[in-house]
Amino acid sequence: MSLDEVDQPTPGDGQVLVKVRAAALNFPDVLMAMGMYQEKPPLPYTPGVELCGEIVETGQRVIGSPSGGPGAFAEYALMDANNAWPVPDSMSDEKAASLYLTYQTGHVGLHRRANIQAGDWVLVHAGAGGVGTAAIQLAKAAGAKVIATAGGARKTEVCTQLGADHVVDYTTEDFVPIVKEVTGGHGADIVYDPVGGDVFDKSTKCIAFEGRIVVVGFTSGRIPEAKANHLLVKNYSVVGLHWGLYRKHEPAIFGRTHDALVRLVESGDVDPLVGAVHPLEEAPQALLQLASRDTVGKVVLVP
Repeated sequence: MSLDEVDQPTPGDGQVLVKVRAAALNFPDVLMAMGMYQEKPPLPYTPGVELCGEIVETGQRVIGSPSGGPGAFAEYALMDANNAWPVPDSMSDEKAASLYLTYQTGHVGLHRRANIQAGDWVLVHAGAGGVGTAAIQLAKAAGAKVIATAGGARKTEVCTQLGADHVVDYTTEDFVPIVKEVTGGHGADIVYDPVGGDVFDKSTKCIAFEGRIVVVGFTSGRIPEAKANHLLVKNYSVVGLHWGLYRKHEPAIFGRTHDALVRLVESGDVDPLVGAVHPLEEAPQALLQLASRDTVGKVVLVP
């Protein structure tokens, strides 16, 4: 990966040119750079799928994804005009850049896919990361009770500060018996799982009657298999969450979700945690930091 001078992009029909003010990193950026993501852009390409930018023509701050895929790790980017969402004035560029992908995913996952209700027990895995911190805040805003898992004292403290009711340090504790004990034997009504692998397997042992396991990703590297007989006997559901697929099947959900998130920002229920900010030229180091799983909250690049 190198920092190169390229021509400034020219907007086409339905596009706007934005000056990038901040770009947030996501785990798919790591996988895409390694050639291991389901989407493989032709080389060379500019990484980055989430940004806060200023529309060159109007000066308005917006958040969203670059047109057609990656391209956020740059000084300028193109965005589809109908997918460039206004930023609340109170938000910094860094926090605004972090509001789009993980918070949209979390809101759709918890509300649309898992039908979250006030009083639900929600088990959030990898609670201190970008995906997890968003899920904790969104679950608490919905009136749920949150059990978060995280590795080490620093990360468990982050989860507590974000409002998690109980936090499990998975490096020293088994979350299965703790979830059962904390919930009085009820189990987790919703499991929000961006990890997969053994974490998914163990989650099936503490899922509640009519519980929902939301499959968000596989940062562990292993894609687990759901056992149909276990689903039947314990009467729970496993639901997939491919947020980007709504652009094809129900694009209106992005605007509705953005409006809901803005209301949560303005009420103080949502406040993206930015754990690290790097200059654009340090993008390779920032991606390595994210890949090492040593980060908390979101990692952000600024030009």
